[in-house]
Amino acid sequence: MSTELILDMNGLSKRIAALGEERVLFSGVTARLEQPAVIALLGLSGQGKSTLLRIIGLLDAASEGSIRYRGRKPEEWTSQEWRKKVCYVAQHAVMLPGSVEDNLRAVSILHKQPFDRALASQLLRDCGLEHLDLGKRASDLSGGEKQRVALVRSLLLRPDILLLDEITASLDLHSKQAVERLLASWHRQEAASMIWVTHDLKQARQNSHKVWFMAEHTLLENMDTELFFQRPDSEAARKFLQIP
Repeated sequence: MSTELILDMNGLSKRIAALGEERVLFSGVTARLEQPAVIALLGLSGQGKSTLLRIIGLLDAASEGSIRYRGRKPEEWTSQEWRKKVCYVAQHAVMLPGSVEDNLRAVSILHKQPFDRALASQLLRDCGLEHLDLGKRASDLSGGEKQRVALVRSLLLRPDILLLDEITASLDLHSKQAVERLLASWHRQEAASMIWVTHDLKQARQNSHKVWFMAEHTLLENMDTELFFQRPDSEAARKFLQIP
């Protein structure tokens, strides 16, 4: 019996303008997500990891190649439908005008669905924001609080795929671990997939099932997490992991 692919990327390339010239950020990126999984997207800066997430989330366009979600091309979805199911959470969280609660309610208003206050409260508790005043102006939150509120705001959509771009970068250790526990629980309970850009190799190893490693301006490795950290195929990955 055939299984519908969650996500299928084929030959994605991205060219960008730099210093008046066009250069290739990455090319030939091909990968499949066949079942719910947490994928760590790793690589040195400048390989286009965040750009790849944005392309998957339809926030940027590939120069070449194709992408399908649940077997359908982007043009077979409305952008709103796709972004509800394939949800990008940025490293630098953008807060909308108004209170914390206004920000959490925004996704319900946008997608014309009831606001699940109980779920919002539970998610805030789970990521260490149980004492946060929902009436507080969102613009007055700290960077770490904004990151977590943005994550909760996205989770309220119950997305099929979460695209996580360095979402714990501004957090202290306690808050980071709370977010990691929340996402692990969410993956188990909701069967949600995650593609997680992180520069924290310990975080990647402990929280992912597979690694997509970008180097040499392409997706160079795609393998189970533990195998990648023990025996990567490429010299670039061995240098990245500082394996002799």
